[in-house]
Amino acid sequence: MLAPGVWLLLLLPLACCGPSPSKPLSRYCRRCCDHMDPPAAQYHVPEVRTVINMTILKGDNGDRGDKGTPGKPGLEGSPGLRGPAGTKGSKGQAGAPGDACKVAHSSFSVGRRKALHSVDYYQALVFDTVFVNVHEVFNMFKGKFYCDLPGVYFFNVNIHTWNFKETYLHLMHNDEEQVILYAQPSERSIMQSQSVMLELALNDEVWVRLYKRERENAVYSDDVDVYITFNGYLVAPSIK
Repeated sequence: MLAPGVWLLLLLPLACCGPSPSKPLSRYCRRCCDHMDPPAAQYHVPEVRTVINMTILKGDNGDRGDKGTPGKPGLEGSPGLRGPAGTKGSKGQAGAPGDACKVAHSSFSVGRRKALHSVDYYQALVFDTVFVNVHEVFNMFKGKFYCDLPGVYFFNVNIHTWNFKETYLHLMHNDEEQVILYAQPSERSIMQSQSVMLELALNDEVWVRLYKRERENAVYSDDVDVYITFNGYLVAPSIK
């Protein structure tokens, strides 16, 4: 039989580790004198995660950012409908007068003081008197006008017929007949005239040609008076 002191030593550990009437037993047994937590590896505590729906949270408006680089222009759209006509504007003021030196101008007027009998089938009518020859556009030796300003020109030729002789002339544009001036042989001489407007290009030629045919072709003039004239001038320059 054990002594009372021995029993006390045997029961003391049970009293320290025994169940507590106020809280349940833990599955881990420890001594009452051990104040340290059991190692983490001895038990597992489930991790609790809280998920917050960020879509329902709205913060304050931020500051306006810097302007970005402009993008490439898009495709051109289709033309819109024509809008209604606007009201008529007020009349503007007259502009300053233009420079007279820059106005397009070309003209000539020549005459002949000598009679002429045709000697060839075709023969150019030349002139010996100058009335007007702006910029020397009329060649007196050849009897031809050379166009220096393209546009519409007016031409006129006047002659005096010869008694009992035929008068037959062509007004020529380069090498093509444009209009004729004709008078049958008669015992009386008369004044005849022909005119035409032609559209000329640069360096085109205009001249008068005698046409002999079967009869002798002649025009009359003398040293005192001028009976034969040929005139031309620019009516409207070509629009460039």
